[in-house]
Amino acid sequence: MMAWLRIPSLHPEALASAVCLLATLGLYALARWLYRRHRRAWLQPLVTAPLVLLALLQFSGVGYGVYLRDTQWLMWMMGPATVAYAYPIYQRRALLRRYPFSLAAGVLSGLVLGVLGSWLLARLFELPQPLARSMLTRSVSTPFAMAASGYFGATPDIAALCVLGTGVFGMLVGEAVHGWMGLRSAMSRGASLGAAAHAAGTARAYELDPESGAVSSLTMVFAGIAMVLLAPWIGHWFA
Repeated sequence: MMAWLRIPSLHPEALASAVCLLATLGLYALARWLYRRHRRAWLQPLVTAPLVLLALLQFSGVGYGVYLRDTQWLMWMMGPATVAYAYPIYQRRALLRRYPFSLAAGVLSGLVLGVLGSWLLARLFELPQPLARSMLTRSVSTPFAMAASGYFGATPDIAALCVLGTGVFGMLVGEAVHGWMGLRSAMSRGASLGAAAHAAGTARAYELDPESGAVSSLTMVFAGIAMVLLAPWIGHWFA
């Protein structure tokens, strides 16, 4: 009878993976709370939480495979999160009728410059093929980049890291670039953040004002759709 009451022992890797999941969620919640109290660009949760988590993983010696075991569903949630942007787009659907050509120009220019810039950087620094191919999708949000990565012969995990790095960098320097270029309208700020920094830029755009956030959402989503649809041809030309 006592055998039925035994608590099954956890495998060390399973326990470590569960701790990684809790640490990821806890660090993000803590970073978000800290950013709300002290509005500093370098305290953005997408900056502080990954850096602290990376340091903890490096110190503990936990491998990427162990970390991914229970946290991979967080990456899966990026898909529904991106779809959720459809609601603010629906709320601001009048923008589609008011600025159709401006939005189309922002989507196409962001996509072309993102892919071309990635290709030039890869050639300039002679990057390894897996990294070079994965960088080609960095100009769109993670779900679209991972869907398109197969057409480039890219590694989805590396593509996701490239997207994250691009988004964080664009979010941090976006306002400085806007000031330098004299971009003050909601259309120009939202389109540039959505095209250059996708989800991270869109989050920052919503902090600026609702219209900038809506424009950024539109640009980000349509750029991602365009990337997936054009991926076979882009992959043939560049990869």
